[in-house]
Amino acid sequence: MARPASKHPTDVELQILRVLWDLGPSSLGDVCEALRRERDVATTTVATMLRVMSDKNLVKRSGNGRGATWVAAVSQEMTEGGMVR
Repeated sequence: MARPASKHPTDVELQILRVLWDLGPSSLGDVCEALRRERDVATTTVATMLRVMSDKNLVKRSGNGRGATWVAAVSQEMTEGGMVR
């Protein structure tokens, strides 16, 4: 049975959001590179996470293919404030 969707980002989603907040609009490769400073991650895993986050309206994608960029669709202040409550 699937876990119910949370209103709050998971730990991994929060890591990705922090990268996007720090870097601004970023390619998949840029996000992966930043995450790899902390731990080894597969590009396909990050791509899947970004798609899931897009479905949850946490990030937005612009462009197609290798030229696509990702941007946080939620502000850092709103996200962190909502998690504290």
